[in-house]
Amino acid sequence: MGKLYLVPTPIGNLEDITLRALRILKEVDIILAEDTRNSNKLFSHYDISNKVISYHQHNEHKIFASIIEHLHNGNQVALVTDAGTPGISDPGFLLTRESIKQNIPVECLPGATAFVTALVNSGLPTDRFVYEGFLPMKKGRKTRLKELENESRTMVFYESPYRLVKTLREFHTHFGEDRVVSVSRELTKIYEENIRGSLKEVLKYFTDRNIKGEITIVVEGLKDSIKRINKDNNK
Repeated sequence: MGKLYLVPTPIGNLEDITLRALRILKEVDIILAEDTRNSNKLFSHYDISNKVISYHQHNEHKIFASIIEHLHNGNQVALVTDAGTPGISDPGFLLTRESIKQNIPVECLPGATAFVTALVNSGLPTDRFVYEGFLPMKKGRKTRLKELENESRTMVFYESPYRLVKTLREFHTHFGEDRVVSVSRELTKIYEENIRGSLKEVLKYFTDRNIKGEITIVVEGLKDSIKRINKDNNK
């Protein structure tokens, strides 16, 4: 029986990978990669030359059965995505669930995850938070935002640079202009940017800018917002 390893990869800076992750990637029989061209940059940098199979959201339903067969045949398999931890807004759930169902050992290594980095970096409360990932594109989007209006925990979202301003406008409408937000762009990369402030201030900053890179948005929860405003009013 083989084992499935879920291996986090850097979200930007290639130095942000663990020694254990490098060892596993060099030892396994097969590496599943979301985008082989992207992953090859990492593999080339660290002299990793194992067999690589493309495994992404468009083919995982078709090939995960064959991967399970590889595992039953004793092959050690590592799954990596373009950046961060597999299964977090990336492929990985189906294969992990099926492996557990068929009593195949699964081991997840600790490592880089954009939403944790952005959350800790935001300065907003981290004791309780909710990870929302990408909001629905169309169907269910307004309903989800309406539901989140009363969310008391800090909220974390992923967003495309092309939709950032639109999303901030929606947050402005549903959460109010005074709600504190932190937008992290290109985390761990050369042009990393972290913009913090009220939704009104942050929306104004990004409006009419040419926005590029991966985006993580952290929004203050309602309960903390009310506490902060009451505290400010009592000063």
